[in-house]
Amino acid sequence: MDISAPDMVDGKPAGRAPLRVGIILADNFTLSAFALFVDHLRLAADEGDRSRPLKVQWSIMSSRPDPRRASCGVMTSPTSNFVDPRNFNYVVVVGGVLHAGQQIDEATQRYLHRTAEAGVKLIGMCTGSFILCREGLMKGRKVCVSWYHYQDFLDEFPDHDVVADRLFLADGDRITCAGGAGTADLASHLIERHLGWSVAQKASQVLLFDRTRAGADAQPHPPMSEKVSDPRVRRALLLMEQNLAGPLPIAHVAEKLGLSTRQFERLCHATLGVSPACAYRKLRLRYAHWLIGNTDRSVTEIAHAAGFADCAHFSRQFKETYGTSPSGTRRHASESRSDAEGDTNLASMRVFG
Repeated sequence: MDISAPDMVDGKPAGRAPLRVGIILADNFTLSAFALFVDHLRLAADEGDRSRPLKVQWSIMSSRPDPRRASCGVMTSPTSNFVDPRNFNYVVVVGGVLHAGQQIDEATQRYLHRTAEAGVKLIGMCTGSFILCREGLMKGRKVCVSWYHYQDFLDEFPDHDVVADRLFLADGDRITCAGGAGTADLASHLIERHLGWSVAQKASQVLLFDRTRAGADAQPHPPMSEKVSDPRVRRALLLMEQNLAGPLPIAHVAEKLGLSTRQFERLCHATLGVSPACAYRKLRLRYAHWLIGNTDRSVTEIAHAAGFADCAHFSRQFKETYGTSPSGTRRHASESRSDAEGDTNLASMRVFG
């Protein structure tokens, strides 16, 4: 769809929608981030399931007509060349694989600068935030990235103010989103701002999302490796993070690092002050703590998700670490959410003000 020429609906021009979005897909973009975002727009755009762009219009733009390849190999064709950015409320850059060559071409770089000069809000989605930073378009603004790319960001942009503890962040006329499922929450907030709460809820419910999260909501389970200086220990912690439900043998983790088990033990003690097994257990309990405070899953399910076969053993370990039982932690988290609910709702209405 070319947003510069309104679609025909029932033989008549669709007109100018209240929400208009331009989308730019980087090479090797993340398909899930794009799909979740644009499907929310589609469902909000029309009544029923007819997918007509009445309330929302979007255009997938590119400097060239050939399809863009997602990181998973799926090809997506653009719907238009670059449109005057003043036709849009937002221009979204969907990033993807960081280290697979150039993500955007020079024509796209020039278009992003035109968009910024026109005062149109730019959104960096997934690693789209890296693209905006490389173009110098995030100077003096805070950036939200996924915990998975937090260290990558610090390495490339040591002078930028970055957070990896929330889903998305608006700072003036820039919005950055960590990606993943958070793109659905960002889409819901944009839809609510322009079309109202009921329209946003309809789109989320059709896609089977039980609740929309605020931008300030925590990203699920950020890693402990963020501030670890030794790259081998950092890699070990990431391996552990990726294998919580089925913990890896410590000898296997050491082998992945090219170390003996004894060398790995000494390295962990020197870097973390604890053994690898203790560090692994802390990661699993930390994950369980997050699940208890942020999901409705049963304690038994959470114990298994954190790699504990015995629920009683899990509860003892949890209480030793956090000073309260899993059920007590859940009660406290529920009471805190109830107390803050009114303030959170008001704040979410002001996020894009």
